[in-house]
Amino acid sequence: MHDGTEHDDHTPTEGVVVRKRRKGIYILPNLFTLAALFGGFYGIVMAMDGRFDLAAVGIFCAMVLDSLDGRVARMTNTQSAFGEQMDSLSDMVSFGAAPALVAYAWSLKELGRWGWIAAFVYCACAMLRLARFNVNTQVVDKRYFQGLPSPAAAALVAGFIWLMTDAGFHGKQVSWVMFGVALYAGLTMVTNVPFYSFKDVQMKKSVPFVVIVLIALGIAVINIDPPIVLFALFIVYGISGYLVYGWRRFKGQRASVISTSTDEPEESGLHR
Repeated sequence: MHDGTEHDDHTPTEGVVVRKRRKGIYILPNLFTLAALFGGFYGIVMAMDGRFDLAAVGIFCAMVLDSLDGRVARMTNTQSAFGEQMDSLSDMVSFGAAPALVAYAWSLKELGRWGWIAAFVYCACAMLRLARFNVNTQVVDKRYFQGLPSPAAAALVAGFIWLMTDAGFHGKQVSWVMFGVALYAGLTMVTNVPFYSFKDVQMKKSVPFVVIVLIALGIAVINIDPPIVLFALFIVYGISGYLVYGWRRFKGQRASVISTSTDEPEESGLHR
């Protein structure tokens, strides 16, 4: 007999144990993060074996994979706080510790204490860069990075090693040049110089046919001589921030990338 009261269908009946559903981990974006971590780890292992060309390639592969995990997470709507933390820790290994250790093993050890100081400064600056990124996510103009992003800094170090190794140079022949590259890459990470982030490029929008042709030509050019072309590209990017900073100051514009705008692309899950 109905007693006139309404019963919630979700109310557990007496004697039934309701188990709280466990939160899972999204597998797809975290696979890219793990693969990026493996690239950095592979670079360290190859450096220990004296295969510095493969060590540099491993770091470059980590850079490519790291650029995909956040975008994959957003495209598949699988962002998570766990994934963000995992990505940041992976970046510290692949773009902080790995380039510093590879550079030290290849060349910087020839300089004694100056060598390990340069390697440590690079590694410490990468850590500071990532920590600052994590706390400034909501106040930085998403169109720009505040300082050189850690994958680009790692590409400068690894690219120089790859280029010199491919050209037949030994690390001890260019120790002081490696010293300068490591310090430049490390210290530029912790500056306030704006570097374009490419995050306002919408991957889901249609593009003219000529864009696809240009991408194909770009891939072909890179394959002509990957060490030279890739290192040249990151040299240009590595100084572009200073050019933007100088141009803004010359025009009397604000050079800081600190902003409270909410109109820029979503940055969650992309740690640099």
